Amino acid sequence: MTHLITIGHITDAHGIRGAVKIKSLAANPADIASYGPLQTDAGSTVEILRMKPAKGEFIADLKGIDDRNKAEALKGTALLLPRERLPVLPDGEYYLLDLVGKSASAAGTVLGPVIGIQNYGAGDLLEIDAGTKNTLLVPLIFITSTSPDVQLDLPDGYLADEKPPQPEQNQKKPKPESP
Repeated sequence: MTHLITIGHITDAHGIRGAVKIKSLAANPADIASYGPLQTDAGSTVEILRMKPAKGEFIADLKGIDDRNKAEALKGTALLLPRERLPVLPDGEYYLLDLVGKSASAAGTVLGPVIGIQNYGAGDLLEIDAGTKNTLLVPLIFITSTSPDVQLDLPDGYLADEKPPQPEQNQKKPKPESP
């Protein structure tokens, strides 16, 4: 089975002739047009004919999309690419999706398999199934090696199960009784 990855999103229609706005997720955003026909999350194929930059996105003309109604129908559509069509990276570089399924360890201790990559706004995080009810989230900055498995150099205490000290409750002292 071919593994499809999200390489971009159609964010909106642009103008009356069927152009769309595309948010590219490629390392070099303009490369999205060079990957050839892309698949949508609905299973159809789109082909970028022309593209120009516009404030963090691109304005693109798509094959077969020639009016605003058709363009608006694509709003929110994910653009997918088979993993095999991504370029080969130089040694020492990796695609985040290639880390999923690898075993992660730190200081000689196996933490568990990488089950996903998350981003809650502050940067990408490895999601590791540590065999507990909760998963372990580790910033990518701690990765030291990805071959053959993911090696992490975690700061002291990163894996400690200790709960942080709780602030003392503001308790009212009883007033002395007046005579």
